[in-house]
Amino acid sequence: MKINIQREKLTQYEFDLEDATLLEALNEIKINQDASLVYASGCRSSVCGSCAMRVNGKEVLACAYKVQDGDLVEPLKNVPIIRDLVVDMSKAYKFNAKAKAWQSSPAKNISVTQEDEKINEVQSDCILCGACYSACPVYTVNSEFLGPFSLTRVWRYVSDKREDNTKDKIDTIQTNGVWDCTLCNECTIVCPQDISSKADIEKLRAKSAISGHMDPNFGSFGGFGGSFDGSPTF
Repeated sequence: MKINIQREKLTQYEFDLEDATLLEALNEIKINQDASLVYASGCRSSVCGSCAMRVNGKEVLACAYKVQDGDLVEPLKNVPIIRDLVVDMSKAYKFNAKAKAWQSSPAKNISVTQEDEKINEVQSDCILCGACYSACPVYTVNSEFLGPFSLTRVWRYVSDKREDNTKDKIDTIQTNGVWDCTLCNECTIVCPQDISSKADIEKLRAKSAISGHMDPNFGSFGGFGGSFDGSPTF
């Protein structure tokens, strides 16, 4: 079996493994062929998220993906490459801070039911792999977009009745946030935890509208030479 790995230059490796995961193939290459190959891994159980990379243009976890002959393996997109398949995710994590994606104002005397927990149970399962960040096409035109990674975490806390200051979080994500998303669903497709950041962003948009915010694109329609009834604007 042969696979190609994008390093400083595209490098092909050949090995004899059957029914192997990509991580097992990378370990085989590093141990027996090329000790200079660099990649990240941890739990080998799709829990830690550290082995996220791209195969044939799609984000996967190396420990879960079954390697195929001819695969092209690349590092995640939209983040600086440290070396080979290892990337620097620090900017993505900084967006969490910028979006205030944490519990900042704990509410007092709140009782949480099992139904309350289910509202954001899925979002709480995020393993910080960065697959959604890599798959998002918005970063090609807006490098400051908060992104699906952070916006899902914002929804995690906005929807939590134990957070007392949800308006502050909603106000924070109006610029380079919920309205910049194209709702293309690429983030949802690649998430190993089946989290739909697209759905979370749609819910954040609804919350934004309730709080008095509006999609800024609505205010610029006149600049396209037309109006809502289809007549030209002069």
